[in-house]
Amino acid sequence: MQNFDYHNPTHIVFGQNRLAELDQLIPADAHVMVLYGGGSVKRTGTLDKVLSGLGQRKVTEFAGIEPNPRYETLLKAIEIVRHDNVDFLLAVGGGSVMDGTKFVAAAAPYAGAETDLLQHGFEPIPITEALPLATVATLPATGSEMNMGAVISYQGGKRPVMSPLLFPRFSFLDPTLTFSLPATQVANGVVDAFVHVLEQYATTDENTRIQDRTAEGILRTLVEIGPETLAKPQDYEARANLMWSATCALNGFIGVGVAQDWSTHMIGHELTALFGIDHAQTLAIVLPSLWRVRKEQKRAKLLQYAERVWDITDGDEDQRIEQAIEQTRQFFESLGVKTRLSDYGVKAEQIDDVIEALKAHGMVALSESGDLTPEISREILEGAV
Repeated sequence: MQNFDYHNPTHIVFGQNRLAELDQLIPADAHVMVLYGGGSVKRTGTLDKVLSGLGQRKVTEFAGIEPNPRYETLLKAIEIVRHDNVDFLLAVGGGSVMDGTKFVAAAAPYAGAETDLLQHGFEPIPITEALPLATVATLPATGSEMNMGAVISYQGGKRPVMSPLLFPRFSFLDPTLTFSLPATQVANGVVDAFVHVLEQYATTDENTRIQDRTAEGILRTLVEIGPETLAKPQDYEARANLMWSATCALNGFIGVGVAQDWSTHMIGHELTALFGIDHAQTLAIVLPSLWRVRKEQKRAKLLQYAERVWDITDGDEDQRIEQAIEQTRQFFESLGVKTRLSDYGVKAEQIDDVIEALKAHGMVALSESGDLTPEISREILEGAV
């Protein structure tokens, strides 16, 4: 096990009908900006519940944060925050709204150019303060409600923004707020959470038994309740388990002391930017092919995954690994998430565009060992056609 520090300050408020507790968690004299995406939080009544929970505080609304939040949109929120002296941010929505809110929290008090904050990759950004923020999660998927990271769309690419100052102060997780989600978004959420776990788990063997067993528990839970919550969208227990699984998949705990491999995400980000494919759909496309290409580097953990998550024990090592990869692909397909580039109209000749984008964004030494080159990324994408 590698050396690590672990600290997660986010207060989780889990369960139904608790939004009235907002009044207890935000300073009474705060000027709150409530940030959200489209009109769904209005149509479902979630926004009204949030505003009621905020009581008599001064509130400014900011709507229109897109899926894959755009830098240009967030600049508008930053200008309002500065002009109106907003001092607390509340994200109401899914991962994109939360991520966008984190960027606003970092950039609003920042004295330099806001674009400076998009240039640091997975290293902490150079800030000494950020506005306090909190979230009301309406989509179980990204885990942004309990971590310090965000991803922002800028100049055709997706830029990480990381800082310990960007942990939400608190996050409300009410599974009933997700009941009205379209099936596609629920399925995407299951896949996103599943791959978040795998990119911290299916790497090298670091003898991290607690992290491994926890990761395997999340994976097995998602396999069980993914189809269940799609079939019964108002089954509270199934949706509650999905929501907590998605949060635990990326709140930092299973990733401590382990080698992590975010290659699938980095390649997937380019597919979203170039072709508009949903984030989770790109993960379902890339992961099975990446594992086939990187089978030797990941052999020990793939064999462990095969046995502990899918109960695969028959056959030689290569057969068990291939069966585990195929089981994973079939699981994604069973949720209605297609796993081939051709399913989304992307042709083999367009792979060149993806490789050039990876190079342009510095994604030339990916994987847990930094040896996944653009040439290997090409092989992965060719296997995913």
